[in-house]
Amino acid sequence: MADISERARKTTLDKDLDKLVRIEEATSFLARGLVAPGLALFFMAFVAVAVAIFSAGDPGAIAIVAAAAIGAYMALNIGANDVANNVAPAVGSRALTMGGALVLAAIFETSGALIAGGDVVQTISKGIIDRQAVGEPAIFIGAMTAALLASAVWINLATAIGAPVSTTHSVVGGVMGAGIAAAGLWSVDWGVMAGIAASWVISPVMGGVIAAGFLAFIKSRIIYQDEKIAAARRWVPILIAIMAGSFASYLATKGLSKIIHLSGGGIAIIGLGTFLVAWGAAQVFVNRQSEGMENRNQSLRKLFNLPLVISAALLSFAHGANDVANAVGPLAAIVQTAGRNGVVAAVHIPFWVMLIGAFGISLGLLLYGPKLVRMVGEQITKLNPMRAFCVALSAALTVIIASWFGLPVSSTHIAVGAVFGVGFFREWYTANSPRRRAYLDRKVNRLRAERAANRIAGETSDTEAFNEDEDETAGEPVISREEVTRRKLVRRAHFSTIVAAWLVTVPATAAIAGGFFLLLQQLR
Repeated sequence: MADISERARKTTLDKDLDKLVRIEEATSFLARGLVAPGLALFFMAFVAVAVAIFSAGDPGAIAIVAAAAIGAYMALNIGANDVANNVAPAVGSRALTMGGALVLAAIFETSGALIAGGDVVQTISKGIIDRQAVGEPAIFIGAMTAALLASAVWINLATAIGAPVSTTHSVVGGVMGAGIAAAGLWSVDWGVMAGIAASWVISPVMGGVIAAGFLAFIKSRIIYQDEKIAAARRWVPILIAIMAGSFASYLATKGLSKIIHLSGGGIAIIGLGTFLVAWGAAQVFVNRQSEGMENRNQSLRKLFNLPLVISAALLSFAHGANDVANAVGPLAAIVQTAGRNGVVAAVHIPFWVMLIGAFGISLGLLLYGPKLVRMVGEQITKLNPMRAFCVALSAALTVIIASWFGLPVSSTHIAVGAVFGVGFFREWYTANSPRRRAYLDRKVNRLRAERAANRIAGETSDTEAFNEDEDETAGEPVISREEVTRRKLVRRAHFSTIVAAWLVTVPATAAIAGGFFLLLQQLR
């Protein structure tokens, strides 16, 4: 009886211990899920406490502390949503790992924000509403606070549903909505708003068309050539040089304009000079990389990996230089208005405000960025290094072309539009290209001739089975035509979600900001 009782106690003890182990595992799992929100809240609290100490005794200190915490929240959301566009193509094409991409982007985003970040920001973003209509400083501070909070909340919601949206449009919508609530409909400059609305169409269409054009060139001149490596040695250095010249012009136009002012001719000279230098360097690089390569598409992809890594770094630098103002511009306006007790025409951003934006964007990227990186880089359509290269090149060229013609564009819309353009072009090209069909027919005939010769010689052929769409599925088993087609389609569900989010960004943030402004007025 004693033995039976002892065994029963041991069995019960084992069950209890097993339950405790499972509880510990469950607790550990839940705790891991709370790490990111905990760090984000800690960053916001740290900013609030630091600013409270820094601004103690200053007029409007309470408003400045509250705005600083909201600005930190906004910066976190920009990092979680907007930065993904810069590194997603490199991650989706396997040129960079997720961890490497996040670290690279965080370093260059911070560098861009601190080295070449916005120096002067109009108090009411981009002249959207009339300064004089706002009048009283307290009303202006309330409007800017509402705009900042509304845009941050909207970007947070967009990130949660997996929709990359324009942070610039979010801020614009927030300022517009708060301005309308504060001073009425006619305080808005509707001409400026019409230009911003036009960019909803211009940005993604330009990005998609340019990316598709470069992919068409790569397919016709390199991929569907019988001598792929020879074609790559001729054309890849030129493509890399175009990318280098484009990024040099892009940085001169957007990223470095706060450091040095350059005329259109100066920017063109920088771009052309960079093109020539990069062309020479790329020829050496491509010739060395292509030595001993097999004449197949899988080999070609290796030539685009390094350019993709460089493009991700440069895009991140330029993004940090330009979009940090979205996070801290309204905050800087609040700080200066509260300090001077009056609405001023232009606001100089203090360095400590820039630090909040720079480090907030990087932290938001590290904590929440992977979700949108996977969405843009992997889930919309399948990317390889060549397609991702077209997306990155399109992002730089589209901004340059739009700036030349004075068109307002969104970097987010351009990058995502380029991904859509690549995906939709693949669908069309696969179904309609006579060049592709002729190339595949030649390959079939060549493989059949090789197999026939092997059979006549009595040898067993070790030639791999012909894959009807080698450039899309290199290294994968042969699959049915229906499955190949299904894989090539742009994910329509993602397309619908993203486009819908783009269309409602400005009105949604305007409505949220208007509501927040009225609530703040009630709490005064």
